[in-house]
Amino acid sequence: MLMIDSTNTPQERPRPAHGHLSTGRHRVVIIGSGFGGLFAARKFGGEDVDVTLISSTAYHLFQPLLYQVATGILSEGLIAPTTREVLAKQKNVEVAFGKVRDIDLDERTVTATALGVETSYDYDSLIVAAGAGQSYFGNDHFADFAPGMKSIDDALELRARIFGAFELAELAAASGRDEDLDRLMTFVVVGAGPTGVEMAGQIAELSSRTLPHDFRHIASEKAHVILLDGADKVLGGFGSRLGKKAEKRLTEMGVDVRLNAMVTDVDASGIEYRTPSGETERVPALTKVWAAGVQASSLGKTLSEQTGAELDRAGRIAVNPDLTLPGHPEVYVVGDMIALDNLPGVAQVAIQGGKFAAKQILHRLKGESTDAKFHYFDKGSMATISRFSAVASVGKLRMSGFLAWVMWLAVHLWYIIGFKSQITTFFHWAVSFLGRSRGERTATEQQIFARNALKQLGDDFDPKLRLSPGRPMPERVRASDDEAS
Repeated sequence: MLMIDSTNTPQERPRPAHGHLSTGRHRVVIIGSGFGGLFAARKFGGEDVDVTLISSTAYHLFQPLLYQVATGILSEGLIAPTTREVLAKQKNVEVAFGKVRDIDLDERTVTATALGVETSYDYDSLIVAAGAGQSYFGNDHFADFAPGMKSIDDALELRARIFGAFELAELAAASGRDEDLDRLMTFVVVGAGPTGVEMAGQIAELSSRTLPHDFRHIASEKAHVILLDGADKVLGGFGSRLGKKAEKRLTEMGVDVRLNAMVTDVDASGIEYRTPSGETERVPALTKVWAAGVQASSLGKTLSEQTGAELDRAGRIAVNPDLTLPGHPEVYVVGDMIALDNLPGVAQVAIQGGKFAAKQILHRLKGESTDAKFHYFDKGSMATISRFSAVASVGKLRMSGFLAWVMWLAVHLWYIIGFKSQITTFFHWAVSFLGRSRGERTATEQQIFARNALKQLGDDFDPKLRLSPGRPMPERVRASDDEAS
């Protein structure tokens, strides 16, 4: 019987088992089930290779719609289909669950762990698409009180915090604690990029359209939504004109936009920021959302230490023009992890990079010429502000308002994985945007406190799964460097 052992009893570390059967065919290992990893895996469908996709989650996350999970529009299942189901028809692809903790470029092995169980995978070609997490710019303690927007857990926690804040405000008002209402009904979003703008807009709509008839002692439409950013404009990557239109629309919705505001501290009861004049201002607020900054996966550092490739401030690794690691033509890095030609950290860079890496590997195996450089085709950027209002920057085209919103809907529906999810998402949007209801408002106390509770347990909480030693890593004949390149 398998048991979960959460004790801290010192034990000799067992050797990792070998994670896949050797078939003699070229083995491609992909790290990550995000856009880069998934689209790379799909590119290998029907090819004469074996593919192992390793991921710390069992699903593919459509991250651009996380804010809609956090604000009750969509369920998490619609934007996070199971990776195994997505790849089920590709018989040459297998999915492995585990968090990659080490990559040995000399031995060409990847080691992953799941509940203390270590498994190693050997590869002939490697695609690293481990993505990026939230960055607090060296102030990681801010995360205790201001969750980011990078995972399903983040979105569910924020959903519980947002709807829970209204519940606490109702309780306070009903019991005569009026002095607490401002703090309970103030929502601060840090970061005026697409995620921050979309989040602030949806909280404003939630309070003004969905909740007004649900409470007896508070007026939900009086919620104070603040959008903070250290930059001098909203949606800086969209240009001044669209940024000003977005700021104007947010202001019309009642969002308090404060720019040139550098956050200096975050605690349980509020947030502090430095104004352009150098003064410190404090905003009492129970609910804070962090939507500013990203940090590439720590695997970038692992690769940098073995190759000497430079890392930038966000932890992204410098790669060759064809996305390979310096000195390792068999290793490709794609998506948010790369520092190349100032490529933005958006889904299309990961999608196109994953497809490019897979194509390069297949060309090489077939003895065909490979491309010397990855060429990114910028398909544009979009962000919603409210229902019926969005901004879009596509090539030289700049759009705002209803047409941009329709374009946003169409593009995001297209990239949601699975016809069933596309249809269900469409109907959820119809209910939320044409009506006033939001069907995904369920929230639990555990969603709010579990993350910080696990953090406080620290090393004392170390769950392990007891398994047998498994199959040892086989001796393998490695391709020569000439053959690999």
